Amino acid sequence: MKPVWSLLLLLCLSACSPNQDPEVLTLGGPFEFTSQDPARDGFLYTRLQVAESLLEVDDGGRLLPGLAHDWEVSEDGLIWRFRLRENVRFHDGRPLDADAVVNALEMARRKPGVLRTAPIAEIRAEDPLAVAVRLARPYNPLGALLAHYSTVILSPASYRDDANVGWMHGTGPYRLEAFDPPHRIRVARFDDYWGMPALIPKAVYLTGHRAESRALQVMAGQTDIVYTLDPASLDLLRRQKDVRVHSERIPRTIQIKLNAGHPFLAERDARLAMSLALDRQGIASRIVRVPGAEANQLIPPALAGWHLEELPPIRRDLERARQLLAGLGWQPGPDGILQRAGRRFQLTLATYADRPELSVVATAFQAQLREIGIAVAVNIVNSSGIPATHHDGSLELALVARNYGNVADPLSLLFADYGDGGNGDWGAMGWRNDELPALLQRLESERDPARYRTHARRISHILAEELPVIPVLFYTQQTAVSTRVQGFGFDPYERNYRISQMSLAAP
Repeated sequence: MKPVWSLLLLLCLSACSPNQDPEVLTLGGPFEFTSQDPARDGFLYTRLQVAESLLEVDDGGRLLPGLAHDWEVSEDGLIWRFRLRENVRFHDGRPLDADAVVNALEMARRKPGVLRTAPIAEIRAEDPLAVAVRLARPYNPLGALLAHYSTVILSPASYRDDANVGWMHGTGPYRLEAFDPPHRIRVARFDDYWGMPALIPKAVYLTGHRAESRALQVMAGQTDIVYTLDPASLDLLRRQKDVRVHSERIPRTIQIKLNAGHPFLAERDARLAMSLALDRQGIASRIVRVPGAEANQLIPPALAGWHLEELPPIRRDLERARQLLAGLGWQPGPDGILQRAGRRFQLTLATYADRPELSVVATAFQAQLREIGIAVAVNIVNSSGIPATHHDGSLELALVARNYGNVADPLSLLFADYGDGGNGDWGAMGWRNDELPALLQRLESERDPARYRTHARRISHILAEELPVIPVLFYTQQTAVSTRVQGFGFDPYERNYRISQMSLAAP
């Protein structure tokens, strides 16, 4: 164990009192929260099972009944009808009905989120337990959007006059009990829940910025479950007799977003050279410690309809990378850094600390590009800094972890990233392709599964060939769980921590 780790562990063990309360589950994660509004921080409230949506998603990405026990789509694809469950109550005691659902969905449409771009003409109550959504044109992703955290159904009493959420009254097995932004939320079991009641009476979520601190807390018994661990913690945690480490592949990809409008990055061969310089196998096995995680395309294997199984791995090839750059007129300068027309091949790579492995991967990327004569400076920013610099045009490179399972079908997300001629906040920048947006548009109304898959695969091929974004690794979520937690489960779509299904062993 490194000396600094030894010191930190001793300090934590002496200062942290173990959490042995048999009625409280304590969870730790990296993400701060500032509100109870689903449009801003809804992901946390679905994970803590406070709020629920009309539809749910199974581990394979298929839509399941949620607050709607069934639904149907008209033959022309313009009307979606949802039948609501009976005997469901909000945490304020109000019964779930169609009017409450219409109100919640209209609130979601007014705010930034997935519903805002959907071609919805009208949302109406057809009877007390039936809701109809009328579309301006057929739109296949609607079901997936209605399983998204920003479209959860809250009691009308949750909203203030300005449409923001004052206090969240959801329908889940846990109700919000204490709200202390940006670091602490406490939830308590909701005894009138419509489904299986929660086994653990209370749960507390704590935000911890430093991954090593979260790891030390679970080792000291102060926290029961810690999500999003850094690679350096894994070996130490696996040696703890009272902690289990769970590694789960999720539909998220670590990738390099780049400004294809930049004069150094506009040529496809320059982007390909950068991709060939990456030692993905070394990064996967020695840095993030997940051998086999190297990515040869953007869409992860979990999204089978979009993933290209036949695509070969991307092998590191420094010689070819150098040849491609030389063909573009780049020649080594006195210090080994490439030059062209009097300009050095020097760029800045931004990344963020919310995902602890990103800064380590960024450093490896920096060293590997240096081997082909590209100088990269690494800048750690807040995650909000990535879209901000995209919009002001100053972004050059960014290392991000893109969640392609944000909704059950990635079509709407890909449309956001590449549909506007290929220029989205977290996708391409300064890159245009006429075929890809047209294919995305076609898929919005394509109801034949075979044709849908054909077009989806063509989109994946275009992204793999053109490299408007460079894939690096398929993401593996690392979670540390105390042995006192029984029945731990993980949702690969990160919608639900599934704490209602867990129990705590007696001290």
